[in-house]
Amino acid sequence: MASEKPILYGYFRSSCSWRVRIALALKGISYDLVPVNLLKDGGQQFSAEFKAVNPMQQVPALKIDGITLSQSLAIINYLEDTHPNPRLLPQDPKKRAQVRMIADHIVSGIQPLQNVNVLKQMGDKKMEWAQNCIAIGFQALEQILQHTAGRYCVGDEVSMADLCLVPQVANAERFKVDMAPYPTITRINKDLLELEAFKVSHPSRQPDTPAELRA
Repeated sequence: MASEKPILYGYFRSSCSWRVRIALALKGISYDLVPVNLLKDGGQQFSAEFKAVNPMQQVPALKIDGITLSQSLAIINYLEDTHPNPRLLPQDPKKRAQVRMIADHIVSGIQPLQNVNVLKQMGDKKMEWAQNCIAIGFQALEQILQHTAGRYCVGDEVSMADLCLVPQVANAERFKVDMAPYPTITRINKDLLELEAFKVSHPSRQPDTPAELRA
C-alpha cells in the first residue's frame, strides 16, 4: 500500500514554513498543504484543532510517515535522514558543523527575536525592534560567511544553511533593513533565488498567498 502524502501545516509568509517548503522541493517530495493563518481570527495557530497537531501552536508542522514533527530544523533533518538526495548536510565534518552553525545563528539568534509573537509585544516600536535584531545578526553572519562561503553559504553546494538564509533576507527586506553593509549575504541570496526549489517555495507562489501579494 502506498504511504499517504505528507501534510504540511504552514503559512505563506512564515520563514520557518518556507525553510521546510524549500527542503521538500529540493528533495522532490510532494505534499498537501493545510494553511494556518497566523493573523486571521486572532491567529489560527491558537485553535484547539491546531493545538492538537502542535502543542507549541507554531508553524510549520509536518505529518509524515505516521508521525507529526514540528520545528523546521527537526523536520529538515528528518527529511535529510529519510531522503538523503540531494544532500543538505555536507559529508565533511567541518563543513557540516559550519552549516549547522549558520542555520542555528539564524533560527535561534535572529528570527525568533522578530517573529509575530514578539512583535505583538513591541507596539509602535515593532519596526525599529525588528530592524535592530536583524542588523545585529546580519553583522555577525556577514563576517562568518566571508570565511565559509563559496557560491552559497558553505562552499558551492546548497545546504540547510541556505534554506535558512533566504527566508531571513526576505524578512529583512519586509522590515526595510538596509542590506548595503551585507554584500556576501546579498550575493548568496540572489544566487539562491535563481534556483527552481527556491522559486516554487516562495511566499508569493503559495496556495494561501493573498491575491495582492501573488507573483
